[in-house]
Amino acid sequence: MSMVEEPLLSTIARALGEERTRKELIPFLSENNDDDDDEVLRAIAEELGVFIPYVGGVEHAHVLLPPLETLCTVEETCVRDKAVETLCKIGSQMRDNDLVDWFIPLVKRLAAGEWFTARVSACGLFHIAYPSAPEVLKTDLRSIYSQLCQDDMPMVRRSAASNLGKFAATVESAHLKTDIMQMFEDLTQDDQDTVRLLAVEGCVTLGKSLEPQYCVAHILPVIVNFSQDKSWRVRYMVANQLYELCEAVGPEPTRTDLVPAYVQLLRDNEAEVRIAAAGKVTKFCQTLGPELAIQHILPSLKELSSDSSQHVRSALASVVMGMASVLGKDATIEQLLPIFLSLLKDEFPDVRLSIISKLDQVDQVYCHLKLHRCFLCAIVELAEDRHWRVRLAIIEYMPLLASQLGVQFFDDKLGALCMQWLQDKVYFIRDAAANNLKRLAEEFGPDWAMEHIIPQILDMANSSHYLYRMTILRAISLLAPVMGSEITCSKLLPVVVNASKDRVPNIKFNVAKILQSLVPIIDQSVVEQTIRPCLVELSEDPDADARYFANQGLQSIDL
Repeated sequence: MSMVEEPLLSTIARALGEERTRKELIPFLSENNDDDDDEVLRAIAEELGVFIPYVGGVEHAHVLLPPLETLCTVEETCVRDKAVETLCKIGSQMRDNDLVDWFIPLVKRLAAGEWFTARVSACGLFHIAYPSAPEVLKTDLRSIYSQLCQDDMPMVRRSAASNLGKFAATVESAHLKTDIMQMFEDLTQDDQDTVRLLAVEGCVTLGKSLEPQYCVAHILPVIVNFSQDKSWRVRYMVANQLYELCEAVGPEPTRTDLVPAYVQLLRDNEAEVRIAAAGKVTKFCQTLGPELAIQHILPSLKELSSDSSQHVRSALASVVMGMASVLGKDATIEQLLPIFLSLLKDEFPDVRLSIISKLDQVDQVYCHLKLHRCFLCAIVELAEDRHWRVRLAIIEYMPLLASQLGVQFFDDKLGALCMQWLQDKVYFIRDAAANNLKRLAEEFGPDWAMEHIIPQILDMANSSHYLYRMTILRAISLLAPVMGSEITCSKLLPVVVNASKDRVPNIKFNVAKILQSLVPIIDQSVVEQTIRPCLVELSEDPDADARYFANQGLQSIDL
């Protein structure tokens, strides 16, 4: 049986034909999957999801259910999950009468299974079975799901809590407020925190399905209680989901109930809860508007910017820049700027990286000179940060900064930094710096590059350190297409040709590669007069790599 692997099943089914697949292959899979390796069982469960055409179409889809029913009872979670996923896929294509005759009985058998694994799997199938069921069966299904919500095994109750939202979405409004809400209340009062935290997701799903008034009366008190739950895992889930409830309950309950609950989560004793709450601060404030955000949320953000946990500060740094669009220019400068700068100067590199990566989100308020100066001071410091990943993040941000500041401001404040990075000790920084020069030349144009970049490139070409000379050659290869044929021939090509006589073999074979890349850019006469002779000379070099790449270049010229 272990030989029946995922790609092979479809091949076997095609060879057997539809009738023999139904009568021989599928029964074989049902009867012989007890002792297989878990990976094989999972592959079988996945492959059966595309088997409807192989058994004769949707009218015969029910023959696929028995092997999947067996797989829903195995011990390995990944196998069960895949079997449930495939059953949902097949069930969604089955005809209504087949669902009643075959699928719903399967769900009932699993829900009544002696072993908990079957009952766990059953919870994920109700949303497929319910819509097509007649009224009597719908009543049965709601009753069975209610029993699963009160099952003796926590694993079953967890599955019921996790799938309640999907099931509730298929239930009629009248039963939603009675049967489903009773199940929901049972789950929210469960003694297992792993069940309660999954019920938090149900709060959001049900909240969106119910009228605002009913949501305020029945869902809002639950979520507020959850925000004070004794288990930090439950509070963590609330912190992740709270912003989604704001729209469901409306502005006034949000202000009176959800805002205080969220502020409490921002100040929670557990760092994990503060991390989750901080990570959603921008989304939460987008539902509040600037006035409430400034009044209630910003004081907590100021506290979080100096939180004892670096992970909390990092979570805040990754989203706080988005607050600029919520608060507007004046409030950003007055209220957020100190938080930005505090995070930019944080002692931990991950925090600094998080804030740097989102600097573009304050584009709409960047025109303010005070903001320019404050950020530029921080950026200049970070450009020499001891952690190379921080320096790399700053380099990658430079083209965007250049477009925001304009040519003159950029030249005065940041131009020198861009050249300084070409001689960094870390390769990734030097390579990023070379790419940065290309992007700046594209942003400001060849004339600007000719005045501010090319002269310094030419000066650095004679560096005593071969790695820096390599970086200059890399920069030249990137700048040449931007600068055009004339400047490349007059200024850049002589540097490359001169480097072909370098004493370091790595330089020489890189020269051969660069000369080949320049061939499409410059006039054919220059290729024949300058590039070909240089490559011919390199093709006779003692170094094997230099000879190889030189010959490659010569071949490209002759094509």
